[in-house]
Amino acid sequence: MKTVPGPTDHVVVVGAGLSGLACALHLLGAGRRVTVVERGTGPGGRAGRVELGGHLMDTGPTVLTMPHLADEAFAAVGDSLARHVELVALHPAYRARFADGTSLDVHTDGEAMEAEVRRFAGPAEAAGYRALRDWLERLYRAQMRRFIGANFDSPLRLLHPDLARLAALGGFGRLDRRIGGFLSDQRLRRVFSFQALYAGVTPARALAAYAVIAYMDTVAGVWFPKGGMHALPRGMADAARGAGADFRWSSEVTALERRAGRVRAVRLSSGERIPCDALVLTCELPSAYGLLGRAPRRPVRLRHSPSAVVLHAGTDRTWPGLAHHTLSFGGAWERTFDELTRSGRLMSDPSLLITRPTTHDPSLAPPGGHLHYVLAPCPNTEVGPSAAAWRDLGPRYRDSLVAELERRGLEGFSASVRQEQLVTPLDWTAQGHAAGTPFSVAHTFAQTGPFRPRNLVSGVENVVLAGCGTTPGVGVPTVLISGRLAADRVTAGTGRRSVRRRRPSGTPSTPATAATAATPTTATTATTATTATMAGTHDPS
Repeated sequence: MKTVPGPTDHVVVVGAGLSGLACALHLLGAGRRVTVVERGTGPGGRAGRVELGGHLMDTGPTVLTMPHLADEAFAAVGDSLARHVELVALHPAYRARFADGTSLDVHTDGEAMEAEVRRFAGPAEAAGYRALRDWLERLYRAQMRRFIGANFDSPLRLLHPDLARLAALGGFGRLDRRIGGFLSDQRLRRVFSFQALYAGVTPARALAAYAVIAYMDTVAGVWFPKGGMHALPRGMADAARGAGADFRWSSEVTALERRAGRVRAVRLSSGERIPCDALVLTCELPSAYGLLGRAPRRPVRLRHSPSAVVLHAGTDRTWPGLAHHTLSFGGAWERTFDELTRSGRLMSDPSLLITRPTTHDPSLAPPGGHLHYVLAPCPNTEVGPSAAAWRDLGPRYRDSLVAELERRGLEGFSASVRQEQLVTPLDWTAQGHAAGTPFSVAHTFAQTGPFRPRNLVSGVENVVLAGCGTTPGVGVPTVLISGRLAADRVTAGTGRRSVRRRRPSGTPSTPATAATAATPTTATTATTATTATMAGTHDPS
């Protein structure tokens, strides 16, 4: 593995999102001095927070899977996730509601899900589910360490026995066909294949290997942090501060000082100069390349994932048919994906993700109130309406979404709204997201693994990238891994050294719950974002 040569004693990390915080914790654990520079007023990045009339709204990811990856970052400095964040396992992980009026609770416990599939579609489909679950587990084991959790210096790294195992599992076939080999019920097939659009591709075109995302969602488990998803970055920042990290809030990097092929210092908009031995950039790829004055050399330009419209609604009521996460599938399927990725039209029969965080934390809304987060995937601005077009289109599309929710059983939704925030590709563009999407570069084959923009920058020997635009990709689990991979480039994977926690005076020692996580934040690259696309779902990352 190639690593940063020369001194790496002091590392500046630009961005206090999940990847930057994970990187900082792993660097601190390896004995580095770390300064984190964040243009927002606090931690979070995409996993931000806004407060509207007493409603505390997560502006980014709403689904947490693979929490052990976050715990690994805490453990790097001798801390733990549990000390900072209270997690609730969600049962069911999702509720799927279909256009024919049927519904299915998606359990991550194998026996519970098998029984639910048997009730929903009969014994043959239940047996198919069991075989599918076994395949997903084997697929995950074949991919995780070698292809997801590793730095790539060359495509030759793919030449490993795990590649043969992945091929033997059918990982290089098409996702929809592979899932169809286990399940014949079209509704069930949607539950285990919609995750392809997390990667920015349709199930018909996605590699079956991307079913590893379905493993995370439907097998490994789904959690909710008390206080909302923003509690996670707040807890990570608290742990990093306790281990000695220096945080510079409301500080924007405007220039890099370079000499002899290395960045020697960063300059802030305030005029301050911060010397460094190494630099980790977690901002959006266009912003990172802009600071570096270069772009990656690629035979074709990068292709971006679909975008999303998000409606955050504080309401005075809720609906008993909703779970914490509800997938509301429209009747259309192939047409929907074509609209999102090719024709550039808004979904004519939308599939939606509806999240109700007050299901497990009523304190996120005023007494008697509720929060509902509605995500509707939409084309990005490269294939669909321009960012400017959303200025007029946004309010009209909001009204059509609300009308669709009421048609699907959420009667009175419009009248129940007390506070709301609408986020469209216009907002994503204003926050610096290429193609008006918070989901970054799509995971096509040519943009995955060793073919994705690398986390080492050619021509600048001490700069490393992290975040969803580089290795391994989009989503909460993958950006946490991205932070560790960036740290490994700096430290040569030397592992954790003894770190004594230092807590600055006046810093609370309580977990990052709703009471401590109510400060609005702006991100290094965005104030609001979510970690997922789908024909209706969440994070990634």
